[in-house]
Amino acid sequence: MFDKKQLEAIAADRKRWEETTLKNSLKRLPECRDKFITVSGETVQRLYTPADIADVDFNRDIGWPGEFPFTRGVHPTMYRSRPWTMRMFAGFGTAEETNARFKYLLKHGETGLSVAFDMPTLYGYDTDAPEAAGEFGKCGVAVSSLADMEILFDGIPMGEITTSMTINAPAAVIWAMYLVAAEKQGWKMEQLGGTIQNDILKEYIAQKEFLFPPKPSMRLIVDTIEFGSKYVPKWNTISISGYHIREAGATAAQELAFTLADGMTYVEWAMQRGLDVDEFAPRLSFFFNAHMDFFEEIAKYRAARRIWAKVMRDKFGAKNPRSWWLRFHTQTAGCSLTAQQPENNIVRTALEALSAVLGGTQSLHTNSMDEALALPSEKAVTIALRTQQIIAHESGVVNTVDPLAGSFFVEALTNRMEEEANRYFREIEALGGVLPAIEKGYFQRQIAESAYRYQREIDTKARVVVGVNEYVAEEPLEIPLLEMDREGERRQIARLQRVRAERDNEAVSQKLAALEEAARGTQNLMPFIIEAVREYATLGEICDVFRKVFGEYREPVFF
Repeated sequence: MFDKKQLEAIAADRKRWEETTLKNSLKRLPECRDKFITVSGETVQRLYTPADIADVDFNRDIGWPGEFPFTRGVHPTMYRSRPWTMRMFAGFGTAEETNARFKYLLKHGETGLSVAFDMPTLYGYDTDAPEAAGEFGKCGVAVSSLADMEILFDGIPMGEITTSMTINAPAAVIWAMYLVAAEKQGWKMEQLGGTIQNDILKEYIAQKEFLFPPKPSMRLIVDTIEFGSKYVPKWNTISISGYHIREAGATAAQELAFTLADGMTYVEWAMQRGLDVDEFAPRLSFFFNAHMDFFEEIAKYRAARRIWAKVMRDKFGAKNPRSWWLRFHTQTAGCSLTAQQPENNIVRTALEALSAVLGGTQSLHTNSMDEALALPSEKAVTIALRTQQIIAHESGVVNTVDPLAGSFFVEALTNRMEEEANRYFREIEALGGVLPAIEKGYFQRQIAESAYRYQREIDTKARVVVGVNEYVAEEPLEIPLLEMDREGERRQIARLQRVRAERDNEAVSQKLAALEEAARGTQNLMPFIIEAVREYATLGEICDVFRKVFGEYREPVFF
């Protein structure tokens, strides 16, 4: 963006500044530490100038909003036309309790629902399974059958709102329940909009909520992509997630690279099925973490769009510009929340949310101040939602598109993020791709090493966490915490038993047998899952069919 003479003049003037103004200042006021680093441990220079972005070509690397390479955003006007979707993650206890929370959030200005499921549901077990003991409703809502899904969305017009569901290994089953519940409300599949996370690769990499071995799991995901492309065209059948990779301890560059590498793998598998990339790619979506390093996070989102656009166009041959878009949801960093001085988390969340907005997110969840202690109370979740509304309506950051474009620092960080991601891509490719890299423990070791470095920085006070290792205060907890209905589990199990008693069990057996036969073959499994769900086959029963046919995955031990 600058000619050679300009850069030479800037370099000469910088040397003058360093030898005079800066040198004199450092004599009087030395810098407080020898090295300044990002949350990811990357060195940050004292000053950035045009020399740091000398190789940047405006049209090639930055460009125009809504045009390739989408560094500045996928929409030409971004938030000037419509704010991001304010999608607060919610779910606890019974379907009735979560339904009430959904209605509360919608009443207070939320514009999209996002469902958290409890641990038994995430692992494909019914609430009364022995494996589910003690885990009912603690980290999300329990959904064991279509009956629970019907209650979860009772009184909520499923064709008029969009819903995101954070579910992975059993995603096809939970999605089928959602589709049938909407059908019973009178909606057609083509009217429904939303997202299932459905990202099994990051489960093997980071979160560990896997059920089946990788290959049959990938088959189920491609089945959902294929089915959605044909019958549920407004649905994002996968949300390729870096959030949990980052929460496990990855750096920003690792989150970026590992997430996009997973995305490329899903595209490859779908194309191997024979799907046209331009038929399914526009419905791919992503999910990123918003951590505490403000500028590093903004650079990460901008680099993500640019990398994905190049990959989709140049590697996979996508012709439709919408196939080049990287659309993403963001959640503020749960791992940055502290149990100590929980009100401080309001400030952390506000800064993280602002970085997501400045980075061009399409939807956003803001964590609540009490989530290091419990599921969020109504007071806490209202403050979290109001944080987004204040950013949208009072801060002025929505007035212009990509306001930090051209910043020497931000553009240099964006370039460095892209370079780091490309380095990781080369390492993954050398190992044979994402699945072989998982089997060899590559991702797990990379993340473990980064997590260890970060924790050591906190333990040695090389990194300050306010209220944890500095500015500590012994104060009584003064915020209200959510208390769930202790009778909820009993009622949930009673409903599940009633469903089993009142349904047509002969029809359920037939549908499960048909599903098993299809699972042993090569047919798309979604129609068979939907038919089983319609007869009120439970989540556990359907997943047990897959466990029988596919087997269960046991992660190798890595040292």
